[in-house]
Amino acid sequence: MRRLPVLLLTTALVAACGGPLPSASQAPTSAPSGSPAADGIELAAAHGVPHLAGTPADASSAGAALNAFGLDLYAHVRDGSSNTVVSPASVALALAMARAGARGTTASEMDTVLRSLASDGHAGWVASLDGALNARTGSFTDQGGNPQAVTLRIANASFAQRGLTIAPAYLDALAEEFGAGVRLVDFKRAAEAARAAINGWVAGQTEQRVKELLARGTVDDMTRLVLANAIYLRAAWLTPFEASATEPGAFHRLGGNAVDVPFMHAGGSLLYAAGTGWQAVQLPYVGGQLAMLVIVPDELPAFEPQFDAARLDAITAALAPREVDLALPRFGAQTSVSLGDALAAMGMPTAFSARADFSGITTDEALAISAVVHQANIDVDEAGTEAAAATAVVIAGAAAPSETVTLKVDRPFVFAVRDLETGAVLFLGRIADASVGAPAS
Repeated sequence: MRRLPVLLLTTALVAACGGPLPSASQAPTSAPSGSPAADGIELAAAHGVPHLAGTPADASSAGAALNAFGLDLYAHVRDGSSNTVVSPASVALALAMARAGARGTTASEMDTVLRSLASDGHAGWVASLDGALNARTGSFTDQGGNPQAVTLRIANASFAQRGLTIAPAYLDALAEEFGAGVRLVDFKRAAEAARAAINGWVAGQTEQRVKELLARGTVDDMTRLVLANAIYLRAAWLTPFEASATEPGAFHRLGGNAVDVPFMHAGGSLLYAAGTGWQAVQLPYVGGQLAMLVIVPDELPAFEPQFDAARLDAITAALAPREVDLALPRFGAQTSVSLGDALAAMGMPTAFSARADFSGITTDEALAISAVVHQANIDVDEAGTEAAAATAVVIAGAAAPSETVTLKVDRPFVFAVRDLETGAVLFLGRIADASVGAPAS
């Protein structure tokens, strides 16, 4: 039996849309929250369902759940020989929006994989994490007294077929937990126009870093709803690397052969830790709320099979101030990967089968996830970090010592961009070859 695309959920790493709509079948009367449809997509009326108030404890619980999921996902998708970057936050939030409409075995399996991030009993977790992360944007002063910016924007929106009947409780959940507004489009008669509009929204929200999330044919006249979460990160280092100190050096790739790459150099007090077979250093961004953790194993292939949430927690707990003479290559990575098989193997196969139950979204027809596609990219240079990611979940009809330590990151390493208050990992990856994808000087 042909599986017809009905619902598509997307996550892209950036800015907020409008408020919630109790029924997608209602005629639009005004732009939610007073926001005009600047992207040319018609906005439906908002009826004031408030975003849940978050607590620091719930945000930290959400961060822990996200990290456990993210490290499990990373184990399934890392490439044995290439650079990899994924956004646990992006994938988890996309799946969390789907989970809000899941029931029965489908819901319980998703809760297991997502570590209860979006379970019925923890409705405040996602809202709390969303609120905490959206508070990170601001203007700050670096160590040299220069004004610098951090931008971390996270938002959610939905793109609904006019006339589609969606369960009011599901729309309330999108509003309360994700702050998602509703844009009305016509997939039935103008699927390509709807796809282009959604891609344009995603590209704009990610500063053009994700230009075409939805490939041609991903949406068609059977698509009924697209849910989008967007995150974009641009952050300056608290202590920038001096560009004049950057010089070439040998990076030892997997397999042992070396390649010359530009190494950035910095020295001073940093949070540092070391254990059997690894060293780690944490580099703060301005504002002190976000940081990049760089983990340098003696042998990456031996380290990664044991790299789970517990080990990440142990490494971060061991960090302590040290004088560090650091050499870090400029680096960049981008990944595009289909996650359906990985997620099924992680423990949620029912969501991809004819037995899936997403009746919490609509009872018009049976639904199942037919594909999960993820893109992420990151660039790191002397000034700081810029990164973005996007995820598409397609739901279809189912027929300290005082001495200075030296750390030269001249071999494959792992990195994690973290929110320090919640512990949430926003970007996670590995650099197997620093000569591939690095930003130009």
